[in-house]
Amino acid sequence: MSRARSVHRCGACGALSARWAGRCPSCGAWNSLAEQAVAAPAGPASSPSGESGWRGGVGAVSLGDVDLAEAQPRSTGLPELDRVLGGGLVPGSVTLLGGEPGVGKSTLLLQVLGALAERGEGALLVSAEESAQQVRIRAERLGLAARRVRLLATTDVTALVDALHDERPALVVLDSVQAVRDGAVGGLPGSLPQVRACADLLVGLAKTHRIPFVLVGHVTKDGTLAGPRALEHLVDTVVTVEGDRHHALRLVRAVKHRFGPTGELGLFDMGEGGLRAVTDPYRLLLGDRRAGAPGSAILPAMEGQRALLVEVQALASMSAGGSPPRRSAQGVDGGRLSLLLAVLENRAGVPVRATDVFCSAVGGIRVGEPAADLAVALAIASAVQSVPLPPNLVAFGEVGLTGEIRQVPHAPRRLAEAARVGFRHAVVPESCPPGPPGMELVQVRTLAHAIELASGVGPPSR
Repeated sequence: MSRARSVHRCGACGALSARWAGRCPSCGAWNSLAEQAVAAPAGPASSPSGESGWRGGVGAVSLGDVDLAEAQPRSTGLPELDRVLGGGLVPGSVTLLGGEPGVGKSTLLLQVLGALAERGEGALLVSAEESAQQVRIRAERLGLAARRVRLLATTDVTALVDALHDERPALVVLDSVQAVRDGAVGGLPGSLPQVRACADLLVGLAKTHRIPFVLVGHVTKDGTLAGPRALEHLVDTVVTVEGDRHHALRLVRAVKHRFGPTGELGLFDMGEGGLRAVTDPYRLLLGDRRAGAPGSAILPAMEGQRALLVEVQALASMSAGGSPPRRSAQGVDGGRLSLLLAVLENRAGVPVRATDVFCSAVGGIRVGEPAADLAVALAIASAVQSVPLPPNLVAFGEVGLTGEIRQVPHAPRRLAEAARVGFRHAVVPESCPPGPPGMELVQVRTLAHAIELASGVGPPSR
């Protein structure tokens, strides 16, 4: 018989401790250790479902004899998602897909299942949150011919064991990992023991059957994936879906990927018919731009390895008598906005001390990189002075506390994207390398110099 013992597990990072302590020795979180009973295994390693552990019974092999063909990705049927995943899903891999409620996670995966069905490949959707009827209504709304998509509506994760033997799918999607439970483990669905046990079982099933698994995960209020950090360590890939629910643009990126780089970005447009790939983000982000309006500047922002042209807008108005000035930031970093306002007042002579300033990045894009400093500052100066910037001008660069303009990474890629869509002038740091043919660089050393030159670049605005 196995002998029961107790350990203390951290609810923040999942680390184990033999004794209780007020602070986790691994991650430093306070009052996060909780006691739980653990039974030592009586025989060979096995999962709660009775499946043989995939980690056991494997002999050592020469590194040169490892078959790389088994790690070749298979296309998901959505080119933008394939871009993020480095070609597609690898057999036997486990991908964790996270995002805020309503951002389009279930819709994206249902479209992937539909694309596999059109290719004649079977797929299995394990729905632990929505009923079978709700899933079918969603599929019909998306216009998916999902006859080959098999549906298993259950919250019992061990039901997957029999389903895999019967169905032999090409892909398994579980929606969501926080809604399933293993009856052999104590705790409610979504609790630390349940999430760890279910994730370990699912990883074992994926490796044993050489089937890619995609697990949907919830996120917390601060935008991080809910559950223990060990969940992210167990899976091969972590993909996030980002976007403002009031805008159509959705950004899909990989924050962890064991089979390739994590720098790629996928862009989708959310509509009534689901998620549609955005091949030219310029039309979506700048299609309705009012060129020549004061307070508008164009920033070539970097999202992963992809350059996107984002409009930064600013509005300035005199504060009500006696009340402190208001500062509002939407899509831009509030701390950087406060810093830029101080530099504009003290280093560039732009009067903003008694002015309400509202700053926004248009289109649902969040720009938090320091490269946005110069574009934001020029937009604010343009709004305060009521002098529009030239419509064919872009700007990027980091602003220092002494008013200097500093170099930022990926300058050639930013300039190439701006030149591709027709911008001909760029206000950049003095140390910026030469731009592409047809692009005139206005190299500046200080913010005051940039404000002085920016309004005089190119033909006058109408």
